[in-house]
Amino acid sequence: MPAGRFESRPPEQLSRALIVGGGIAGLEAAAALRGEGYRGALTLLSAERHRPYDRPPLSKEVLVGDADGSDLEADWNELGVDLRLGCIATALRGAVVETEQGEFGFDGLIVATGAAPVRLPFEESSGAVRYLRTIDDALALRPSLVPGVRVVIVGAGWIGAEVATAAAAMGCKVTVLEAAGAPVADALPPEISNHMVSWYADAGVELCLESPVVGFSDGRVQVADGGALPADVVVVGVGVRPETGWLSGSGVELDDRGFVVVDSGMRTSRPGVVAVGDCTAWESARYERRLPGGHWDHALRSPATAAATLLGGDETYDPVPYFWSDQFGRKVQYVGHWSKEDTLVFRGDPSGPVWSACWICEDHLRALLTVGRSRDVSQARKAILADYVVDPTRLADESISITDACLDRSNA
Repeated sequence: MPAGRFESRPPEQLSRALIVGGGIAGLEAAAALRGEGYRGALTLLSAERHRPYDRPPLSKEVLVGDADGSDLEADWNELGVDLRLGCIATALRGAVVETEQGEFGFDGLIVATGAAPVRLPFEESSGAVRYLRTIDDALALRPSLVPGVRVVIVGAGWIGAEVATAAAAMGCKVTVLEAAGAPVADALPPEISNHMVSWYADAGVELCLESPVVGFSDGRVQVADGGALPADVVVVGVGVRPETGWLSGSGVELDDRGFVVVDSGMRTSRPGVVAVGDCTAWESARYERRLPGGHWDHALRSPATAAATLLGGDETYDPVPYFWSDQFGRKVQYVGHWSKEDTLVFRGDPSGPVWSACWICEDHLRALLTVGRSRDVSQARKAILADYVVDPTRLADESISITDACLDRSNA
């Protein structure tokens, strides 16, 4: 179901633009508004006390000590942005955003509040349980990752694998507890995720599958089967949920997972309000379904469409999704969107160091995941964008490029 139509207006009728959210999506939204010619008042509210920074380096360079931060470059004076740090939105009422620092009125609003880690329903009073989402989280966790320390990670998803990679590289004794039967089970089919199991052992990390955690006490992690693991540090990485509680009762439609529902122009169900980045679920004509945000590429790209829409344009947002993760010395990249109905074709041996997995629907490439083969990503993205017909037999031959496996390349 598409979001409600947005009432377009000429740029001169927008004089007070407000952005709520200080991550990359919020910064890109500010830059996009100015790039579209908006010269009115522009305020950005950030819940964090840090200027906007990049999140991907937190579980990589920052956690292992190769960097102390990941600030995004921005000339705030040139952008003419009133940046309010440590300003947490609590409600949206009419044309006013309520915060702990007062009220902010607007006649154009961009929601960019991102997502926060899913927290377990039980905590340990000692404070040894950590989450990794912010720069403060990364800097607080880093001193604990020293040789010999027992680190237990709850969740073998993307973030759990990246933290395990960093901790193992720092000489920690790492155990990962995963409730499902394979890593990244909520994002990938077992035909792929099962091949990731050996990566943990190769890195000296113990992976315990079908091991849901039920509690923490006295420096031990309690598992559903009655066992308990000693831990000096516990890091929980069981997913994120959109930061949209402040929109309750505002008239902005949320789906059953809490994502802001937007159409292909990033319009919400409320006139004058658009949304971008991790907190959104957007309508994709290409995949004929609503896709959730949650990745860096979406946070980077969606603000341009939202800014144009807010200023009266009729832009359409329908990219080929992209995501990457660095795990145990492997670069994993994913492009597109797969469905259970798609046919899975491998390029190379998935038990080896370099391979790709392709999802095909009616002889059209829909998605690709690759390990260590970046060229496949760029070629797959082009094939998906152009909706080329592919030959499954040629696609499975890793000696043939994806481009050359496409039968319909009249525009190549």
